Amino acid sequence: MQTWNVKKKQQKIKAHRPWGTRVLAVVMLVATLSVGVYDFPKIWNQGAAVVEAKTGWLPPTLEEKGFHLGLDLQGGTHLIYEADMSQISDEDRVEALEGVRDVIERRVNAFGVSEPVVQTTTTGGTYRIIIELAGVLDVNEAISLIGETPVLEFKEPGDELQREPTEEELAQLNEANATERAAATVVLNRALSGEDFESLVQEFSIDPNIASTGGIIENITGDSYYSEYAIFIKDRGMYEGQVNYNLIENEDGISIFKYLDSSESEEMLLRHILICYEGTTGCDSTIPEIEANLQINAIREEATAENFADMAAQYSTGPSAPQGGSLGWGTIDSYVPGFNTAAAALAIGEISQPILTEFGYHLILKEDQRTTTSYTIQRVLMAFTEIYDIVPESSPWTNTELSGKYLESAVVEFDYNTGVPYVTLNFNDEGGDLFAALTEEHIGEPIAIFLDGEAISTPVVQTAIYGGDAVITGDFTLEEAKLLAQRLNAGALPVPVNLLSQQTVGPTLGAISLEKSISAGLFGFLLVALYMLLLYRLPGAIAVVALFMFTFLNLAAYRVFGVTITLAGIAGFVLSLGIAVDANVLIIERLKEELKSGRDYASAIDEAFARAWSAIRDGNFTTLIAAGVLYWFSSSFIRGFALTLSIGVILSMFTAITVTRVYLKSVVEWKKIRKNALFGVKNK
Repeated sequence: MQTWNVKKKQQKIKAHRPWGTRVLAVVMLVATLSVGVYDFPKIWNQGAAVVEAKTGWLPPTLEEKGFHLGLDLQGGTHLIYEADMSQISDEDRVEALEGVRDVIERRVNAFGVSEPVVQTTTTGGTYRIIIELAGVLDVNEAISLIGETPVLEFKEPGDELQREPTEEELAQLNEANATERAAATVVLNRALSGEDFESLVQEFSIDPNIASTGGIIENITGDSYYSEYAIFIKDRGMYEGQVNYNLIENEDGISIFKYLDSSESEEMLLRHILICYEGTTGCDSTIPEIEANLQINAIREEATAENFADMAAQYSTGPSAPQGGSLGWGTIDSYVPGFNTAAAALAIGEISQPILTEFGYHLILKEDQRTTTSYTIQRVLMAFTEIYDIVPESSPWTNTELSGKYLESAVVEFDYNTGVPYVTLNFNDEGGDLFAALTEEHIGEPIAIFLDGEAISTPVVQTAIYGGDAVITGDFTLEEAKLLAQRLNAGALPVPVNLLSQQTVGPTLGAISLEKSISAGLFGFLLVALYMLLLYRLPGAIAVVALFMFTFLNLAAYRVFGVTITLAGIAGFVLSLGIAVDANVLIIERLKEELKSGRDYASAIDEAFARAWSAIRDGNFTTLIAAGVLYWFSSSFIRGFALTLSIGVILSMFTAITVTRVYLKSVVEWKKIRKNALFGVKNK
């Protein structure tokens, strides 16, 4: 019984194996047709249109997207530039050339060119840039775009139009503003007539903080962001509880406000020197408290009102040290306990004794003091359209006087503790002053760095930076830091490029080349197919079917990976087609030998593939090595040849070893097919 059960199980397995192979063969055939449809969607869409015309139902259609064609096939422009390195030191020239190449590549990409090629050469003491722009026939426009020195700009936050608004856009703005003013006037009249102001705030205000503030704004002074309201209250002699009788238009929107109350407070203009020690709030220092105490007392002995700012910049461990310890204007409530009372007790120009707070030991200089009136208002904020809301090409950045001409160098350095790379910038004296003024104004805000109109970095200012040296930190990888430094240097260095030669390949010449290449490929494919059919009969026909799969997979790979097809690339594809045929020839010849030796068809197929694999593998791997060398150490056209050859070799191994094998094994399951004559083997 046990033996009978085992034999029955084996027979059952054998009975199901052919169906599995046949199903896999059908799946591969369907996959071949599907990939073919993906390669040539126009044929499918034409068929779908016919179906719709006859039945009224439109099958799903595919996007008709062409292949990426190179300069020699679709025409375009070939430019050679030489970089003027006369103002660049010898050791910096290669890096400067790479920086210029990066800038030109970014400009070309912005130009909208598909698959541009930008390369550099440094042979013979010359520094040249080779540019291939496939499909670009307006050579003058390309030259005007490329032939400029890189432009490096530093920009601050603020709206800026990229172009002048049109008359239609200005009319649209005026119409929108008129509508908004009319709506706000209605609300103002309701407020002036005595309607509950708080209800109007809740009903009409677009202030995002309305839920928490109720539209109330406190501590408004002539120096604050809301100083405009203080000026209205003071100049017009408004009384508490009065609603301002006209609209205020500013960058926030249209405001209707009510003056609630006012108060007077004493403000102090202070500087301080902080020496923190281990354990105090926000302190990175490891010195003990006693040493901090000794330091602050030694500083106190030397400090005067005249040298206080310099000593603060030199010794203070607080964040205001770069600003000479300046804390600006503030009320007594602006400072921590102990510090505030000590500051309030000082006379103008007086320096305090050392004061201990949670941050460490302080010395305080009171530079000035004043009495300030602050106001509290409640406002209804309503929408007010600006030109930036209408013109789509607006930027959240505005130009500053600081540009690349003030930047002397940008280098990559490393944090000694963490090893993380960062970029150091060094400005000349004039640039250092401009940068200091920018950072003073934008503490806590970003200052963007633009190269050729595109932001390459938007670091946030942590503190005002003096002296012309700045650091850009972040989660940089080494390559990212190097690229940023390279781009900064490209925009800073005066490296103009001069056009040496230009060549335009017309679309007619490219079309002729493409037509001839396609004809040559089809003719070669037909000759190979005919040869395989005549010499190898049924296995040859199966190899031809596998070659269709190979061809469709290659074209699909070109689409998926965005391969630019050139004449050299087509040569690589045709060569890989020959390699694919060669693999099938090895397998079929081995199959014929196995059949002549008396093996059955199934085992002969398995043995033929097993014995042919080592030769196929070694031949293809050596071809891949040669193609890899060509790709990494050659120019664009040869690289296209190497790339298509590599793709073809990899896919040829798959189609020869997998596709051909599945088709052969499924075919020999039919007894009528098992005839030696169909396999090119003479009967004994």
